[in-house]
Amino acid sequence: MSLYPSLEDMKVDQMAQAQADTFGQAVAAAASTFHQSPAYPPNESTLPSYPQEPPSAPGYVYPELNSYMGLEFDEQTLRENMPEYISAVAALPSQNTQISGPLSSSGLVAPISSLSPASQRSPVNHAIRSVILCKDGDGKVGLRVKSIDKGVFVALVTKGSPAAMGGLRFGDQILQINGENIAGFDEQKVHKIFKKAGVNNICLAVRDRPFERTLTLHKDSTGHIGFQFKEGEIKAIVVGSSAARNGLLINHHLVEVNGQNVVGLNDKSVQEIIESGGAVVTVTVIPSMLFKHMIKNMSQSIVKKMMDHSIPDM
Repeated sequence: MSLYPSLEDMKVDQMAQAQADTFGQAVAAAASTFHQSPAYPPNESTLPSYPQEPPSAPGYVYPELNSYMGLEFDEQTLRENMPEYISAVAALPSQNTQISGPLSSSGLVAPISSLSPASQRSPVNHAIRSVILCKDGDGKVGLRVKSIDKGVFVALVTKGSPAAMGGLRFGDQILQINGENIAGFDEQKVHKIFKKAGVNNICLAVRDRPFERTLTLHKDSTGHIGFQFKEGEIKAIVVGSSAARNGLLINHHLVEVNGQNVVGLNDKSVQEIIESGGAVVTVTVIPSMLFKHMIKNMSQSIVKKMMDHSIPDM
């Protein structure tokens, strides 16, 4: 389950839950009528009347969502703007399905947006993981770090490097190197540890991007998700857009779009990734103050040339 469902997901989940509850009540009422009727002999006058089959899924789920915060939820608009919901609704429980609980687990919203490949590439879960690295032919692992508030963070991952192949990303926090806690170390000391490490089996303990968060956004009928950016920094949010509904903030920098690292790319390239990203787009952002500190002393040309911008495998 995605950790970042959208507000659109919540509304659809509520309607799906309402449908499940309504169907469950109808089945319970029919069962009660059946048990109250004589068991023998059965005849047409004593047989219970079962509920009629509900209308087709889209028309049945969305009657109360005609207009929500300026977003139209009728079936035609859904098919034009958010086709991933149509396939999700078609998979809702039928009348022959036993319903034993809510469609969402642990009280979380059903992640309908995760049907999009974009959401599958972009999760930020802040978990701790182990990463094993080796050195390349030049004796390097292919990353640069930055010290922030006594923590050590990945500031650059070189494309094609062992660090890139190991899954390290911009903003990851390195907690240990070969069992040694590095909290409070500066960049020079950390780079020296990597330099002195052996060629193989360099073991890192890494926390997944603690300063970053990912938001799921849906394009409207014009293909927009609702924000403006300059040099990667979000400058304005469009009122009533998916970006506004889902809490995107200004003074944040784009780090990833659909799971692809965009640090160092020019605005035109980032816009092209957004436009080609399908109806659902995920953006990973970090506060601009932290972003600027992390890339401080690294020129834009070096970041653009060296940074790994490959599309991650799902």
